[in-house]
Amino acid sequence: MTINKLANALVFVAAGSALATSAFPQSAKDIRGASPYIEIANEPAARLIVDPPVAEALAQGIFWAQYRVENVHIVPVFGAGAVSASPRVGHLHVIVDDLPWWWADASDNNTIDIAGLPPGEHKVKIQLVGANHNVFPGQAVTLTFTVPDYDRTKVYGHGH
Repeated sequence: MTINKLANALVFVAAGSALATSAFPQSAKDIRGASPYIEIANEPAARLIVDPPVAEALAQGIFWAQYRVENVHIVPVFGAGAVSASPRVGHLHVIVDDLPWWWADASDNNTIDIAGLPPGEHKVKIQLVGANHNVFPGQAVTLTFTVPDYDRTKVYGHGH
C-alpha cells in the first residue's frame, strides 16, 4: 500500500469514527440525570452553579442571574418526609443585601429575577437547600454587583 493510499484509508476510518460517535446521541439519563422513579443509592453531593448577573439588566436596576443545579431536583416539595426522597429534592433561598428575610424559589426556571434595585452596591446570596430548608454543605453563592444610575421613570413608568 502506498503512503497516499494509507493516508486516505486513515482519514476515511477517522471520519467514519467521528460520524459514528456523533450519530449516537448521549442518553436521556446522561443529559438529564437519573429517573425520578428509581431510588439512587449513595447520591453524589448536590451542587449549585450560578452565572454572574446580566450586565444589560443591571443597567435597568434588574438582577438576572442564571443558575443550574446538579444531583438535586428543584421542586415545590417541603417537609420532613421529602428529606428522604430519592432522587434528592430541594429549592433555592434568595437573600438580597443581607436583609433578615428571604424567599424560596422552587420554580427551577433557571434564572433569579429581582427588579427595581436602586443604584449602588448590592449583593444577592443564593442558597441550594433541601426540603427541610437546610443549606446543602458548601452550596451558597454570593454575587456582589453595582447597579449604575438609571432613569427609574423611563424603565418602570414611575420614580419609586
